Amino acid sequence: MGDTNATVERDVTIETLDGTCDAALFYPKTGSYPGVLIWADAFGLRPTMRGIARRLAAQGYCVLLPNPFYRVSRAPLTDDAAGFDFQNPADLAKLQPLLASVTAPRNAERDAVAYAAFLDAQPQVDTARKIGAQGYCMGGALMVRTAAALPERIGAGASFHGGSLVTDKPESPHLLAPRIKARMYFGVAASDDARQPDAKDKLKSAFEAAHVPVEVEVYPDTLHGWCVPDMPPRDGAPVYNQPAAERAWGKLLDLYKACLR
Repeated sequence: MGDTNATVERDVTIETLDGTCDAALFYPKTGSYPGVLIWADAFGLRPTMRGIARRLAAQGYCVLLPNPFYRVSRAPLTDDAAGFDFQNPADLAKLQPLLASVTAPRNAERDAVAYAAFLDAQPQVDTARKIGAQGYCMGGALMVRTAAALPERIGAGASFHGGSLVTDKPESPHLLAPRIKARMYFGVAASDDARQPDAKDKLKSAFEAAHVPVEVEVYPDTLHGWCVPDMPPRDGAPVYNQPAAERAWGKLLDLYKACLR
């Protein structure tokens, strides 16, 4: 693990086609490095996601963590997602307009272009190297859209317990595979696989048919959200699974080391 004390963290703003996005940027104190874009889960830019970005920066990356819901609200939506109740209609109602703001047609692609341009304008980013993109839960699909929107710039993409990656709609993320040139990794929660067992096969087949290097892996005994420490418990059981999360972290670092350096 890198030294997080040797990294810089600063809040930044990014001008997009739809407004001003509040974000956080993380990077080692000296030098220039590959850029990485992190798409957060449905709880957005908050301390837990900052911790993930900070840890990654310590490994030698310039990491951008945007507030995906800037069109509706500044971050954070919450400092700790653990108190959220998915069974509570009032809690769900708070998320719906936020999710709609980033999943609306073309919004993620427009944002991705702005975020990549912002990264490339930073002196801490080595523009001779490809950019990485990773997403958690809803961010998995946004990562795929990023890789499709910027095929010449995104060199690696990773999704962890990504949601709605394979749907029956014409805009399903897996159908974007022919537009992608990045190497892709999909870490699938066992609970998601049980709910949609054919998704992993359709996902893998779509990328293989497009001749895109891909690995799709189901993590045994994991729940949707297992990589994120502040995920709310589900049916009384903890969601965060540290051993599985650390294995996923190792896969991410291996992917970036192979594709961004």
